[in-house]
Amino acid sequence: MMRQNRFMPTNQERSSFSERLRLALKRGHKPVKGATDLARLFNLQHDGTGVSVQTTHKWLSGRAIPTTEKIRTLAEWLGVSEHWLHYGPPPDSSLLKVKETKLQQAKYPTSPETIELAKKN
Repeated sequence: MMRQNRFMPTNQERSSFSERLRLALKRGHKPVKGATDLARLFNLQHDGTGVSVQTTHKWLSGRAIPTTEKIRTLAEWLGVSEHWLHYGPPPDSSLLKVKETKLQQAKYPTSPETIELAKKN
């Protein structure tokens, strides 16, 4: 089955996915010992076509990222969000707040004259 994404993931994206997957597996309820164990346990969870040991080895070694459907199964099984597993954490919202604060500080403070003028209109 061809990957649905029209863009091929970079080596860094595959490597980062592998790190997150291994972290989620370590934090899981039941220890997963390698690609063989992962393939067996994943196939018990997944409703679609199962995966081979070679496929899970590629996931763990950073050579492949699963399809969206398989990421969904992994995320549900491991108790993590699909977004985190696939892409990593969302942008830091505190950085966004800092930018907003800087923008607000850059504006001119509202003067009593401005408020009076706004009331007249």
